[in-house]
Amino acid sequence: NKNSLLYEGIKFSGQTELCAHLCQSKNPVMLMMSDELKVVPLTRHIPISEVSQSINKSLLINTVKVISNDLKKYFNISQPKIVVTGLNPHAGDNGLIGNEEINVIDPVIKELQREKINIHGPASADSLFSAGNTDSDIVICMYHDQALIPIKTISNFTAINITLGIDIIRTSPDHGTAYQIAKKAIADPSSLIRSLIIADQMAEKNAR
Repeated sequence: NKNSLLYEGIKFSGQTELCAHLCQSKNPVMLMMSDELKVVPLTRHIPISEVSQSINKSLLINTVKVISNDLKKYFNISQPKIVVTGLNPHAGDNGLIGNEEINVIDPVIKELQREKINIHGPASADSLFSAGNTDSDIVICMYHDQALIPIKTISNFTAINITLGIDIIRTSPDHGTAYQIAKKAIADPSSLIRSLIIADQMAEKNAR
C-alpha cells in the first residue's frame, strides 16, 4: 500500500521504484501481464501533467532493451514484436494534435528498427486494443492508465505485475491491498495465485 509506505517514511511512488532502488537498477520496467496481453507503461506513478516532459529518447530506448532482454530470458520470446502507442489522440495525427510522436517517439522507433529490433508505431491507443488489433507480443504505452485500463478490462483482474530490469524476480497481483474487505471472505485470490505461479516459472527459466 503506497500510503503505508509513505506513512513510514519510505518515499517511493510504487513497488517498482522501491525494488529498483533496493536492487540498484537504473532502468526498471513495470510489466503488466495476462493470458491475453502484455503491456508496459513507459512512465508510471507520476501526475498526468508531467507525462509529456518525462517522455524522452533515453527512457524509451532503455525500456525497449530491458523488455527485449527479459522477455527472452524469462519467457523464451527471442525477438518480441513490440508495438508503441502514441501519447496524443490519434497518435498526434501527423502533428495536428501534439508533437511528441514526431519529435521523440517516431524517431526512436526508426532508430531501433535500424538495429533490427521488431518494433512498430506510434499506434493510436484508442483502437489498438480492440479485437483483432493486438497482434504483438507486448505493447509499450506512454502512461499508467493508457496501459492499465485495457489490461484490467480484458483480464478482469487476473493479470499480474512483474518488475523487469532488476536482479531479482518480483511479481505481484495487478490490484491494490483492499484493506476494506479484509476478513470478509469475498476477496478473489486469482491474481495473487497467478503471480506466484509465474514467479516460480521465471525462477525455473533463470536457473537453466
